[in-house]
Amino acid sequence: MSQGKGPGTRDRSKSRKAATKKPAAAPRVSDPRSRLVSFTAEEDNQGDRLDRYLAGEIPDYSRSQIQRLIESGHVTHSRYQQAKANSDIRPGDLIAVELPAPAATAAQAEDLPIEILYDDLDIVVVNKPAGMVVHPAAGNPSGTLVNALLHHVRDLSGIGGEIRPGIVHRLDKGTSGVMVVAKNDEAHRELTRQFHDREVEKEYVALAWGLVQQRKRINARIGRDPKNRIKMSTRASRSREAITRVTWSRDLQGVTLLRVAIHTGRTHQIRVHLSAIGHPIVGDSLYGGVHRRVPHPLKAVTRLARPFLHAERLVITHPRTQERMTFTAPIPDDLEAIAYELAPPEIRETVFARVSIAEETHHDLDEKDDEA
Repeated sequence: MSQGKGPGTRDRSKSRKAATKKPAAAPRVSDPRSRLVSFTAEEDNQGDRLDRYLAGEIPDYSRSQIQRLIESGHVTHSRYQQAKANSDIRPGDLIAVELPAPAATAAQAEDLPIEILYDDLDIVVVNKPAGMVVHPAAGNPSGTLVNALLHHVRDLSGIGGEIRPGIVHRLDKGTSGVMVVAKNDEAHRELTRQFHDREVEKEYVALAWGLVQQRKRINARIGRDPKNRIKMSTRASRSREAITRVTWSRDLQGVTLLRVAIHTGRTHQIRVHLSAIGHPIVGDSLYGGVHRRVPHPLKAVTRLARPFLHAERLVITHPRTQERMTFTAPIPDDLEAIAYELAPPEIRETVFARVSIAEETHHDLDEKDDEA
């Protein structure tokens, strides 16, 4: 015979159940200059760690910075009384983050050559050279784009943290091309939102091995390679949605000159996606783009000192005027010289010119997704 619970008996099972349903309180904003942001996890985030999830949602903070925010109690998770870096993410989870007030930059200004494409009170648009790291980090304390910006531009936004003023997106060290940088906190917040909400258009020029069809669409999730932590992979167990589309292509007999648009901004996205479908970027040693044996007609590619990848075009909405603005960065001399040598004589002068409508419709188009 079962015994009933007396008036002084505590029903522990119900207490536990109620505790799991009660959302954690939002972080207490200790500094009036701090900013509180919140996120609701989606299906794509199932199984992510909290620190990895937030690093993707707040691109101007590194994962180590996110971990410090979690440890210091600046982050709450709706299913946990105390959030930890390895707390798991499920669809519908509510995450709140208190972003501390901007701190004075610790990076030093350096008089480094940098091409400024556009500059006003809110943003500066630059053409980042290949070989330059975007911001200081372990092993790269100086000589970065941030160091150069601190010399050439005053009053950069500090929201990105002590060593990343104004940075709202990044390019790999070996990738050249157009980047936008915020010059004040309001512009920084608005540009970060545009990148997060996929309102920014980004188009790159690349040279890939083999023949790549025009309008090829690659829809393959990307995550950290479990066997090599410096690489990303389409076969990672934990991954996020990534979409890449070839908007233009020119067959150069053994390699293909491409323009590629990305609808998401995952780490190494174009490099990973093209490699996954068997067409790695020429010169990209990390993802199989460097060949020991190269046919004589393609010998020019052996002079490449970096991946043939350039961020040519960027379209944003101006954070203050709300005007849609397009910025382009000219093809660098090193890439232009290689393409010129590879192209047949009759098209060398126009090798990067976009094809006409007639030529475009002549191509064999493949509208289906490649899922690596």
